[in-house]
Parts: sequence; structure tokens; C-alpha cells
Amino acid sequence: MSDKIKENDGEAIEKVASDKKNEEPIKTSQKKSPIKLITRIVLIVSAFFFVWYVLSERHTPYTDQARIKGLITPVSPRVAGHVTSINIYLHKKVKAGDTLFQLDRLPFEIAVTKAEANIDNTMQSVAASSASVKSAAGKLGVAKAQLERAERNWARVQKVMKENSGALSEADVDQSETALLQATEQVASSEANLERAKQNLGDSGPDNPKIRAAIQDLENAKLNLEFTTVIAPTDGVIESFDIDLGYYAAAGAPMTTLISDTDLWIQADMKENSLSKMKEGNKVKITFDIAPGKIVTGTVRSIGYGVSTADQTNKGGLPKITSKNSWLRDPQRFPVIISIDKNDELEIYRLGGQADIVVYTGDNFILNSLASFRIKLNSWLSYVR
Repeated sequence: MSDKIKENDGEAIEKVASDKKNEEPIKTSQKKSPIKLITRIVLIVSAFFFVWYVLSERHTPYTDQARIKGLITPVSPRVAGHVTSINIYLHKKVKAGDTLFQLDRLPFEIAVTKAEANIDNTMQSVAASSASVKSAAGKLGVAKAQLERAERNWARVQKVMKENSGALSEADVDQSETALLQATEQVASSEANLERAKQNLGDSGPDNPKIRAAIQDLENAKLNLEFTTVIAPTDGVIESFDIDLGYYAAAGAPMTTLISDTDLWIQADMKENSLSKMKEGNKVKITFDIAPGKIVTGTVRSIGYGVSTADQTNKGGLPKITSKNSWLRDPQRFPVIISIDKNDELEIYRLGGQADIVVYTGDNFILNSLASFRIKLNSWLSYVR
């Protein structure tokens, strides 16, 4: 009897053990693998960033390929001479009309005195007074000097506008054109006064070739004397300055460089497919490496219409074909000119400084909010660049 009971107990134990072995695979199969969950999350996040990237590139385009630009003017004298006075130093701020250098005036004062004496001798030969003629000739020389400066400034403005139509504001262009017109009128008035003085000499005076030559010599001497004072053509900062007293300045050779602060702008090189919805007047947010954590606002001033390519055909030669090694084509970029809103922080900016910009082409709340967060994040990352 006891043997039968022991046999039954053994069979029961074996059955329980067998049931446990069969249940273990079932429980194991019911447990979910965390790899699948992580994969799904990664795919969802990747899909979100892909959609956001495609939309943001057109509605809120961003680029870190942007730099501060401005006007640069090499300052050179119109006459040659030794430097007798220097009123500037490296990185000094100057105003338009400030005296930068003074060249030796003595040789030019002697030339003026000689020209005046020549007029006296010539006028004595025709028995006429020369005081009014000398005065009118001197005023005409000064007026021509002012006209010469106005013409150079206007030529520089036209050159800048030709190279980049959005580089200057309309106010700067109007100011330069007005100065040119005023200088032209002043020369015309001075010429009229000189002609009146010549007529007062009598019929023999104005028609005398010696008198005309003497007057022209005096005008030229007065003009050269004015040019011995080298002045600042515009407000700005002195850069690339390394001369001292006694330096011989050659006519037309730059003595220093003036960085104008009348107008600063941002040139952002944007991808071609980011220009589809962009237009002039779009609002822009800018962050500069020189001012981490700060965001400055601006406006799209103009959008470039063309860039130079490396595969241009040379006349008389064969076309140059540029091969690409990568399987993805590099995006073409076009310059976008951005005006910086006026504020007190403009003084800290430096030409050539790097900037990050984002352009808002519409009123999409979600995309604009994400773009604002992105530019704010980049402004703080400037601390560790």
C-alpha cells in the first residue's frame, strides 16, 4: 500500500514539474521587448525633425553663414608732402570733416604768394586793379576743392550702389547727391563772381591771355593749399594706421583706412531653396558671436539675383566642366542683405564679425515659435564657440 502511495506521489511531482516547464516559455513570450519601444520613439522623433526641417527651410529659413558688412574708404591726400600734424590714432572714432592729417603748408603757401604776385605784375601791365580778381579767384579755388570732394563721395556712392543696390540707405544717397548739387552751385556762383571781376578790369583785361593764365595759376595754388589738410569724408573709425610725423605722403597713396559707421548691414548666404517664400521687408532675428545671449532684430533689405560660378566659358577656350565626387549636390547660396534695426549696441559690432540669422516669412505660430527657440539657443551657445 505504501509503495503505491509513493508511486502516485512521484507521478504527481513529475506532472507539476512538467507544467512549470511549459508555463515558462509562455510567460517569457508575453514580456514586451524595450528595443521595439525605443525604435518607435526614435522613428517618431526623426519623422518630426524631418518634417520640421523641410518646412522651416522655406517658412523660417536659418543660416550661420552671415557676416557684418559696411563701407570702407581708403583715405589718401590729393597733393604730396611731409606730414606735419597727426590728429588720429588707431581705432579712433572721427566725424565727417574732422582733420586727420596736416601736410606741410609752406611750399603751397609760397606757390599761392607767387601766383598772387604774378597776377599783380600782369594786372599792372594792363593798368587795372587785381584785388577783386584775386579774391574771386581764391573763392573759386575753395569752391572747386569742395566740389572735388563732393564728386569723389558721389562716385563712391554710385560704385557701392552698382555693386550692391541695397548697401546704402536712401537717406545716405540723397545726402551725398545734395552735397554734390550744392558744391556745383557754389562753383557756378564763384565762377560768375570771377567773371564779374574780370569784366571790371575793362575790355583789355578778360581777353588778355596772360591774365587768364595768371588767374588759373592762382586757382590751382589755392586748391593745392586746401588739399594739404586731409579731412574725414564721413563718420567712422580709423583702421590700418601706422605712419608718424615726417612721413612723406604721395598724392593718391592711401595713408589710412576709414571704416564708415553710417551704415552697417548683414550679408547672409542663404540656400537657394530657402528663397522661395522670402521677400523684402521680412522680419529677421540676429545673434552675434560678439554679443552672446543677445538677439537683435532686422529686416530683409534685398535678395541677390546672381552669383559667380566656377564653370564659366572663357573666350577662345573650351568649357570647363567641374566634376562632383559626392552623390548629393551642394546647395547653391545667394546673398541676402539684412538691415540692422537701430540701437545703442551697434557700436560693439565689427566688420567681418559672424552672425546667425533666422528669417520669418509668414505668421505660422508653430514654426515661428520653434525658430525663435532655435535662435535663442544659438545665442547662448555663442558663449562656448
